Amino acid sequence: MKEMEQRLQKEARALLEQGKVDYIIGFEPGSLKFTTTPLITKDKEDVERLVINPFIVNNLSVFLTELQGRVGIVVKGCDSRSIVSLIQDNKVVREDVVIIGIPCTGLIDLSKVELVTGKDRDELDDIAWQGDKITVRFDGEEKVFPTEEVLFDNCLGCECPTPQEYDILLGEPRPAAPNLTASRKNLEKLDGMSSEERWDFWKNEFSRCIRCYACRNVCPACFCKRCFVEESEPQWVLPVPRWQDNLIFQVIRNIHVAGRCTDCGECERACPVNIPLRSLSKRMYELVDELFQFKAGMDKDAVPLMTHYELEEAEDFIR
Repeated sequence: MKEMEQRLQKEARALLEQGKVDYIIGFEPGSLKFTTTPLITKDKEDVERLVINPFIVNNLSVFLTELQGRVGIVVKGCDSRSIVSLIQDNKVVREDVVIIGIPCTGLIDLSKVELVTGKDRDELDDIAWQGDKITVRFDGEEKVFPTEEVLFDNCLGCECPTPQEYDILLGEPRPAAPNLTASRKNLEKLDGMSSEERWDFWKNEFSRCIRCYACRNVCPACFCKRCFVEESEPQWVLPVPRWQDNLIFQVIRNIHVAGRCTDCGECERACPVNIPLRSLSKRMYELVDELFQFKAGMDKDAVPLMTHYELEEAEDFIR
């Protein structure tokens, strides 16, 4: 991974020096242990701060609709699918983006590490990835766990570890080997509930929502200049974070991003009160695939799902 990081810095510097891009978007070390934060820079000297590690969780494609000019961007597989989706929706011009792809082995979920170790992340000394094992060191001890115990759920079911679209690939392509059972663990629990139980579950979850809109703001598929929640004529939801309005907001948001969501998991990671938002978005992702045989961001030449209609469609799903 260190070699990949060094090559990234070299490629990013070359892109800026040769005037091929105006900005580089990547990751730099965060202010907290075992974290990274987005780095957006025009300065070639800043490329030394670029890092690649198992904590580069952000989907950086969300910044592409905000920047003017040519951009070099570091992406994982799910991030690249978001870029493809933005290209399909004419929100990003392909020629204005230099995509630097990272073959991804998955990302470490610190909340899972805390769970299996019984330690707060601030108490951990080191987290090392070796093959299919994760080694965690703390208090002079060393514990080893299978990677599947500490990776994000969406990483366990990743269908695209190698970016779908790239100009520069840092490393060898990786074959997809999704563990759908492990990835759907939370969804399986919901599937086993009755309709009444699911209703109560989501009522309780959205009673905790503070309507900070972090899930919306971090999502590359939420690119509207003015969100429906900000409309007053008509007013779709009240600004007060009641559970009813919170539920309406999330249901409508998931309908809006249907066919654009790549299951990157950013919405759930961004939630400050830990609402399992991926359980909603992943269900919509599966419904889109089941009903329309469509997966977002897999083909930039494909017509966006919600702008495509075929006369022979049975429309059984409406009934």
